[in-house]
Amino acid sequence: MLKRISIRKMCLSFAALFALFLIYLIPANVPKLNVKEELEYVDSSLVSLPIFLMDQNSYVALTEAPVSNSSIESRARELIKILTVGGMESKVPSGFSAIIPPDTEVLSLSYDRNVLKVDFSKDLLDIEKDLEEKMIEAIVYTLTSIDKVDKIIIYVEGDILTKLPKTKINLPSTLDRSFGINKEFNLTNTKDIVDVTIYYINQINENYYYVPVTKYLNDSRDKIDIIVDELTLSFNPNRHLMSFMDNDIKLVSKELNQNVMRLEFSDNYNLNNEISLALDKIISLSVCDNYDITEVFLNTVQRQCKNT
Repeated sequence: MLKRISIRKMCLSFAALFALFLIYLIPANVPKLNVKEELEYVDSSLVSLPIFLMDQNSYVALTEAPVSNSSIESRARELIKILTVGGMESKVPSGFSAIIPPDTEVLSLSYDRNVLKVDFSKDLLDIEKDLEEKMIEAIVYTLTSIDKVDKIIIYVEGDILTKLPKTKINLPSTLDRSFGINKEFNLTNTKDIVDVTIYYINQINENYYYVPVTKYLNDSRDKIDIIVDELTLSFNPNRHLMSFMDNDIKLVSKELNQNVMRLEFSDNYNLNNEISLALDKIISLSVCDNYDITEVFLNTVQRQCKNT
């Protein structure tokens, strides 16, 4: 019996020594497995909406900003705040700037039947002369980007703003996108004058954004033909505007049926890359701004007109 106990003790001692030997052989600096867990939090209380801010080339340009996913009135107030210098600078994308003068307040805001009425404090008019009209453009285009908002009435201290005090530009009492934006005039006479808003592309770092230009021309053609022709013109570096519309791309057919525009382009239009997606965007934005439609088809691509 004593012999068995001794053998058992010897086996236990040997096992302990072998375990210590193994521990000695294993390096102390063995790298630990680094398992990194990331939780993606999606804030359902925010939605990205179009907003028109000043770019680095003094254009009123289309970009996006996160706002509360709430009522039309709340969205409008927040977008106006982002448009205001010093209002919500953290929501202004890099490369853009607000345009409404600082300290401007919204005294009241109401919405009814697709019309948004906004009463501003008199600080609204404390702006440089060359930015006066651009500010109105930014307000009108931003607020009419909100779904179900088509028209804007701007008040200052309770009175409808019908004339810009510095440029003496007359304003209609009810504003919509027919007011135009980044206006260009290329007129030779007073006949067959048409206004066409055409979107172009610009770039900040690796990100594309879009610049609408309302052109006043002597042209009696359908607006879609003017849009396609204007987008195929050579890039002018002095204007900082691009289109990506190759001269070889042709508009084969067009059809306007009720609230839908169908456009068929030549086969070389569908390139299926980032450039073609940007081209889709500027064509659809241009068409939606010039026609009273709800959606547009570009070959097989379908786009809705609000928040296109």
